[in-house]
Amino acid sequence: MRRSPGGVMRLCLSTSDHAGRRRDVGYRVITRLLAFVLWPLASLVAPGLGRSVACSWALRVRFPSEDLTGLSTGTHAAFVAARTKALWRHGTLLGLTSGHRDAGTQDRLFTAEVRRTGSVARARRRALPPANSRHVTGTALDIRPRDGAHWLELHGAAHHLYRVYDNEWWHFEYHPEGRPRRVPHPGFSLAEAET
Repeated sequence: MRRSPGGVMRLCLSTSDHAGRRRDVGYRVITRLLAFVLWPLASLVAPGLGRSVACSWALRVRFPSEDLTGLSTGTHAAFVAARTKALWRHGTLLGLTSGHRDAGTQDRLFTAEVRRTGSVARARRRALPPANSRHVTGTALDIRPRDGAHWLELHGAAHHLYRVYDNEWWHFEYHPEGRPRRVPHPGFSLAEAET
């Protein structure tokens, strides 16, 4: 922090922070512009769904490695609706870092976390075994960038998408039955709450 001439404390951002923020703003602007340009063609290809299709096309350019396959039907529809609304109404990009994972992939992630932390209990604070992971059922989404996750935390309930863990700003789950209880971490249990 630095004190300004008027005595006000200011948070000083490094050059790389400024460059990162400028780059993120640039990505948002370019992606929105691309969606706008693609909208007429998308409306011809998919009458009545032009905005959604144009949004999907533009976000595919922005996040080329994202994979929505394997998401449950409800989760997929909710995520597409949320990201379309985020882009067109608020200029916010919602990308998917990870969605559906098969049981083998989830087991490898959990096993690696057990090795890293040295215990199953500590590993469960960051990852779950396949039998307990909603990624395996296709109803969990790891969102990027951080401002997209923030948007989803504020507006996700309209799409039945909720942040469920305090320690994972990126992790959201599809719960059509309503808002689930938010817990400190993935392995949290009621037994922990009582101790």
